[in-house]
Amino acid sequence: MTSAIEETARAVISRHLALDGAALPILHALQAEFGYLPEETLPLVAGALNISRAEVYGAATFYHDFHLEPRGKHTLTLCRAEACQAMGGAGLAERAKLRLGVNFGETTAGGEVTLEQTFCLGLCACGPSAMLDGKPVARLTPEKLDAIVDEVRP
Repeated sequence: MTSAIEETARAVISRHLALDGAALPILHALQAEFGYLPEETLPLVAGALNISRAEVYGAATFYHDFHLEPRGKHTLTLCRAEACQAMGGAGLAERAKLRLGVNFGETTAGGEVTLEQTFCLGLCACGPSAMLDGKPVARLTPEKLDAIVDEVRP
């Protein structure tokens, strides 16, 4: 019996098969559809592209933008690079973890927020910095961080 995820994945894959180097566009499209890459979709990609499952899994785990687990409704990414650390980023990271009750790479129990870290957002002159759902937040302060957490947590 074919699951709804498999049926949807097959449709997504078929829309991208004609592209040169279709593996990454297919993985991006699957993640856009599901919010992550469900495990059962990876063998479908391998079969459609006539490549090994290991190659598909390797691509899915090599690139940090792909996720094999469901993510939160919102993603808060904190910059952990030296410039942001010098401006108080370490304290903000601890504050975020305490306020959300999760560590980096984890999602809150209710599925509201996934807390991520990156090692440069390119906002070094405006640090410490973060991103909320892909939108940059410069000159992050404890108050700004609290407002963000209050916004994304019901």
